Amino acid sequence: MSTTSRVGELTLSPKPRIEAVSVRRFDDLTDYEALAALMRLANTEDAIPYLPTAQNLEVEMRNSTGIVPADDVVVVELDGRLIASSVVERNMRDGVPTYELSGTVDPTHRRLGIGTSLMASALGHARARANREDPDRDVKVGAFAEETEVGHQALLLAAGMLPVRHFFLMRRSDLATIPDVPLPDGFEIRPVSEDQWRTIFDAESEAFRDHWGHREMDDNDFQMTFTMPELDTDLWVAAWAGDDVAGVVQNWIWPEENERLGVKRGWLEHISVRRPWRRRGLARAITAAALVKIREAGMDDAMLGVDSENPNGALGLYEGLGFIVQSRGAAYNRILDR
Repeated sequence: MSTTSRVGELTLSPKPRIEAVSVRRFDDLTDYEALAALMRLANTEDAIPYLPTAQNLEVEMRNSTGIVPADDVVVVELDGRLIASSVVERNMRDGVPTYELSGTVDPTHRRLGIGTSLMASALGHARARANREDPDRDVKVGAFAEETEVGHQALLLAAGMLPVRHFFLMRRSDLATIPDVPLPDGFEIRPVSEDQWRTIFDAESEAFRDHWGHREMDDNDFQMTFTMPELDTDLWVAAWAGDDVAGVVQNWIWPEENERLGVKRGWLEHISVRRPWRRRGLARAITAAALVKIREAGMDDAMLGVDSENPNGALGLYEGLGFIVQSRGAAYNRILDR
């Protein structure tokens, strides 16, 4: 995606209860640092262990097929400092166009109507996009809120969205003793090389097709994953059955986030086993192997996210490997009225 700047003053309705704020479109050339700082501030207040860097956001947003940052992101400033933002992103979820709303408000400027105003603006923008991009079919509007984001939950409920699926963040706070889980017969864990990246990526995409809220991965997602500054595929675990990728765990370590949180943590992400090789103990084996990889990288803490209703028993698998639920969140949605 090319960088673009279409900054211009906007108005919010209803107006927030704070004077001298300015509202404008996101500047795709200069705003990533300020947006990342705002998100870190808010997430620290809400005990959400996601503290992105400006580079992380830039890679994610510029490679999203559902966002044009200069069109779909709104920011609010006070005295030249960014204090709030909202994003409208279009994704196909289980074959249904879904306009996903997210936003952030500086903790010191909450309860002043900024979130309410941005929600109204985002819903209006979602309707306008839906009329252009999906004029002849029903679409949904959706969002996600962590259990600590009480104000965010209230905004979603007031907008008519209801929680439809619950998710857990799980943590294993001790990596000293990891169960020895042998790899089932017929599989081999091999080092990940660059010439395998696309094969592994496509295998993961296939594996997630039967998960709730599935979104088909594309070339932009591939670019997003493999241009992230923290990428280290030596940490990944890829199990092969002959010439086929059978299961994968993407391990990620986010050094700047860890430093800010005061932890040595690795994340197990995109844990997947393709259908032909499920129910053989492969998921347990590669997850245990992933924990060993994280420990060998000098980490002493591991986290992952899971759908609480995962149809393949993921929650029980992770609990059996020593993970415990640390926090909860929910996906919200409704049909978008037009």
